[in-house]
Amino acid sequence: MKMKVFALTISILVLGLTVFSCKKTNPDKPIKPGGKATEYVASGNTITITDHGEGTGNKTLTADKIWVLNRFVFVNKGQTLTIEPGTIIKAKPGQGENASALIVARGAKIRAVGTVQKPIIFTAEADDLKGSVSRTARGLWGGLILLGNAKINTVPNKKNIEGIPTTEPRGEYGGSDDHDNSGVLKYISIRHGGTNIGANNEINGLTFGAIGDGTTVEHIEVYANNDDGYEWFGGTVHTKWLISAYCKDDAFDWDQGYTGKGQFWLGVQDPDSGDRLGELDGADLPEDGTPLGGGTVYNATLIGRGVKGTHTLTFRANGGGSFYNCIFVNQHKGVDIELKENLNASSSYKRFKEGQLKVENNIFYDIADNTNLGIFTIKAKTGVSSADKTTAENELAAYISGAHNTVDVDPGLTYPTSGNFSFNAVPTINVSNNMAAYPSDFESVNYKGAINPNGINWAKSWTLLYH
Repeated sequence: MKMKVFALTISILVLGLTVFSCKKTNPDKPIKPGGKATEYVASGNTITITDHGEGTGNKTLTADKIWVLNRFVFVNKGQTLTIEPGTIIKAKPGQGENASALIVARGAKIRAVGTVQKPIIFTAEADDLKGSVSRTARGLWGGLILLGNAKINTVPNKKNIEGIPTTEPRGEYGGSDDHDNSGVLKYISIRHGGTNIGANNEINGLTFGAIGDGTTVEHIEVYANNDDGYEWFGGTVHTKWLISAYCKDDAFDWDQGYTGKGQFWLGVQDPDSGDRLGELDGADLPEDGTPLGGGTVYNATLIGRGVKGTHTLTFRANGGGSFYNCIFVNQHKGVDIELKENLNASSSYKRFKEGQLKVENNIFYDIADNTNLGIFTIKAKTGVSSADKTTAENELAAYISGAHNTVDVDPGLTYPTSGNFSFNAVPTINVSNNMAAYPSDFESVNYKGAINPNGINWAKSWTLLYH
């Protein structure tokens, strides 16, 4: 029987602080020469985590303590971080190299499983969860970042994730395993994040870097983030019951060849801030890299910010994807599809022509001028001839006539207004007409949008949005 040698945990009482010097316990991977272990410093009921390079180790964050992230804290390759239901994780303020965030590196796992009664909450250190922080305060800390080994379509096929300095090797993502498993996230609320780490470089609420479909992501709320609510960089992860609320940039954003699936997404934009409801790119460099990007989404309800808003959905950079049985309301512009160079050039328009971009069986209301021509547009880039643009518009118009989208029936939702956070995302009329059929890997329901008008509102009881 092979004996394992464990480093001693030393408790030092200094000025009321208990310092746990958590040395690496894996004898096969010793601490780097001169390296320091992760510190867990306790002050009363609060424990501050400082990562000096060794990551969290196989650690459980318990609900009887408040855990505070001090700068970037990693779960390193081979480590598993478990978070109990009802646990509160806070993060210190700071920008640039002083930003605080939790990053699950490639080859690591997180098992954060909350419940309706006991959600797991990530928030700013200043948030007492009793109103000390404004509901739309943003950028008070970083966010939650998951990095995996699934495919991305860039060259090279591994990159450092947006929001983490390129000097940090643990920030790398990408590989060849589309079934990679980074763990489980359930019933988690991520609040007031998105701190700035550089010029126009903020951290998303929840970032997926090449996350595989072996990962479980369900019942997640991102609330008042200073960048996107969610962003996928490649990968194949499937998600259900996501909320993006009052974020400054896009509600949902995918890029670099994301090909996963999503169902029951709820997006609510701040009337005074926010960009697109969906920014749907295909690739960075090269723009025609494979796998071609495009997720498949059923049953989203996305509420924009009225005439102050931008686009409902933007497909560009060779991006494709599909949206079915969704409800889109209260946004200034509709769906725009990028056309570059000519009709045969790699672009989102070409993806549309090849049947890899579909927006069908949805409800659009209070979008643009509420007509088909206003809802869908071709976004022709500089250099596209007027003849090619006209051809593309005619082909799009022919597609629209058979796409079974409804643009003139009010689904009975109400929207937030400036300074007023009351809204209703549950349809008050019948939204079961002209339903698209569900593939076997989606839940089959008899309504459009994220919430069953005749059932329990899954977004209540555990979120700040409905608090």
